[in-house]
Amino acid sequence: MNTKCIIFDCDGVLVDTEKIGNGILLSMAAEHGFEMKIEDAYRNFNGRNLKECFEHIETSIAKKLPESFENEYRAKSFEAFKTQVKPMEGVVEFINKLEIPYCVASSGPVDKIRLNLEVAGLLDKFENRMFSSYQINSWKPEPGIFLHAAKQMGFDAKDCVVIEDSKAGVMSAKSGGFRVYGFANGFNNEDLENEGAILFHSYEELEILLK
Repeated sequence: MNTKCIIFDCDGVLVDTEKIGNGILLSMAAEHGFEMKIEDAYRNFNGRNLKECFEHIETSIAKKLPESFENEYRAKSFEAFKTQVKPMEGVVEFINKLEIPYCVASSGPVDKIRLNLEVAGLLDKFENRMFSSYQINSWKPEPGIFLHAAKQMGFDAKDCVVIEDSKAGVMSAKSGGFRVYGFANGFNNEDLENEGAILFHSYEELEILLK
C-alpha cells in the first residue's frame, strides 16, 4: 500500500522524554501515597492526557491531588526537558531520507511540543506541521488528533501511516482508519501488538518495513 504521508507522535517517538516525564510524575505522586513501577507508568500513562493520569492516581490513593499539582508538575518537567531531552536514536537520519510529507501530532500542548523538538534539534523539521490535541479538544484514544493532522496535511487516513509508542495512541490511530507502526520499547510491545500495530524496534527497521 502506497504511503503518502507520515504522522509522528512526539514523546517516545521523536524525542526521548517518557522516562523524564514519568519519573517526575511518579516522584511527585509518591509524596501523596501513590506507588507505581516505571514500566507500569509507561503502560498506563503514555499517550494519555494529564487529566486522565491524575485521575488514575487519585483513584488509587482515594483522594484528590492538591490544586497546585498540575502546575508544579508542568514546571518541573519543563525545566527537566530544557536540558535533558534528546532525539530518539536514528530518527534524524530517518527523517532526512524521507521523500514524502510528514508532521507531528501529539496529546501535549503546542508549547511542550515546540520545546521538546527545539531542545532535541528537530524543530526546524516540523515548523508549521505540529498538531496538538489542545487545538481541537480531542485526546487519544479518540481519533480526532490524527484525523485533524491528516486533513491539515491534505491527505485521507488511508494514505497515511501513524508512528506511535503508546496503547492509547495506537487505539486512536486505528479507530481513525490509519495504518499504525508501534515503536517497541520493551514495556509496550504486547499492548501495541494487541491493539493492531506493526511493531518495530529501531528506525532502521521501520525504514525497511515502510519500503
